[in-house]
Amino acid sequence: MSAELLINVTPRETRVALVEQGMLQELHIERSQRRGVVGNLYKGRVQRVMPGMQAAFVEIGLDRAAFLHASDIVRVPQVQPADSDELAAAPTPPPLITSLLHEGQEIIVQVVKDPIGGKGARLTTQASIPSRYLVLLPYSKMIGVSARIEDDAERARLKALVGELAEGCGMGFIVRTNAEGLAREALAADVAYLRLAWQLIREAGAATPVGDCIYEDLALPMRTLRDMMSAQIDRVLVDSRETHDRLLRFAGQFMPELAGRIEHYAGERPLFDLSGAEDEISRALQKSVPLKSGGYLVIDQTEAMTTVDVNTGSFLGQRNLEETAFRTNLEAAQSVARQLRLRNLGGIIIIDFIDMHDADHRRQVMRTLEKALSRDHAKTTTYDFSPLGLVEMTRKRTTESLEHQLCEPCGTCSGRGMLKSPETLCYEIFRECTRAVRQFEAERLLVIAATPVVNRITEEESAAVAELEEFLGKSIRFQADEQYGQEQYDVVLL
Repeated sequence: MSAELLINVTPRETRVALVEQGMLQELHIERSQRRGVVGNLYKGRVQRVMPGMQAAFVEIGLDRAAFLHASDIVRVPQVQPADSDELAAAPTPPPLITSLLHEGQEIIVQVVKDPIGGKGARLTTQASIPSRYLVLLPYSKMIGVSARIEDDAERARLKALVGELAEGCGMGFIVRTNAEGLAREALAADVAYLRLAWQLIREAGAATPVGDCIYEDLALPMRTLRDMMSAQIDRVLVDSRETHDRLLRFAGQFMPELAGRIEHYAGERPLFDLSGAEDEISRALQKSVPLKSGGYLVIDQTEAMTTVDVNTGSFLGQRNLEETAFRTNLEAAQSVARQLRLRNLGGIIIIDFIDMHDADHRRQVMRTLEKALSRDHAKTTTYDFSPLGLVEMTRKRTTESLEHQLCEPCGTCSGRGMLKSPETLCYEIFRECTRAVRQFEAERLLVIAATPVVNRITEEESAAVAELEEFLGKSIRFQADEQYGQEQYDVVLL
């Protein structure tokens, strides 16, 4: 599969686009004034312990106190069973939070989820430090292998090799997908690097004041190379000479075999215009997603979950309704997987496919969805069609969605997505006039409102205004103001 990474750098913002087969699949954004904190280690202080929630709020120097659940607190290191690739032992109920933490306690924590909406960051004390091929688990003795490495013989080789290299250090490791096929020397270098990094982190933690960052993850361009660069990436285009040089030095140290694929882009045309990435970003902020067949998706992101509705639209099919629904759903399944990655949608996701009665058709749609999701870097879990014909799934969320990163709630409707109609506002203004006359003395009233509302009042509701004036015994004058939003108005007593 042809794939490339586009890195667009400006003084205050860096954007990384993953393009596969000429189509934008993922977009990552980092702004200098609002960098993500996922992966960072902080020295925090327990601000408040809440037994009823089995959690605590920890002050780590961010705008809001961060959240730490009892299940995310390291207790006794677990030993990895010799014949298991699982990264955690069988879950056991955590002890009471009051036996683990107390208010005022200093603690080293790692951010696993950025502050999202009105919620603070999510924390863990089970730190993990990633490198190119491994992830260090300093408080564990487990050796795990990425589930994306499917060859059993290779999994066994990597697990045995890393277990041998980690012997005696008292720490665990996860073997990342990029390690597939690697020789012992490359893995040994990564183990040595991570052990040294953890030693430096521990030393820094002892000297760092509360609320300060002990360890900060790499900047987005280097993080992109570390996490996304693979043999499937044909090239990396960077439109900043300085960033290009930094990436070459980074790649030369950690992935010299891939350094030749990093290129500086000096063209006059903006980098993101080359593959239509800029247009795709604009379309990713729309609710409706067209399908090639003529059908379309409608994506609604709410506080609780994201819903995806599949519609046939102008696609009429050629045989019957069942076949039309099946063909549309197959295309929609692939499009949904792409949109989840592109829009960075997480949490609970409900997909309302078009109803299908054929069980084999439903199985094929589920297989298509799962196959398309297998390329997603974020962890996803899908469930079969429910009795109502809905597919429920979850996608791990660590950062804000694309919409929340690039947009803000509408100042006119306050994020509702709907405005009161001019007709509704007319009657609301009439009630406000009645309330004002009963409370205050006035000879006449002046109503200032948006042009569509005033037009509705003076044209279609003129008879109602005359009745209101007679009822109140006051004259009412209306004035349109182009600066007023549709729901904004003032009743002035004269």
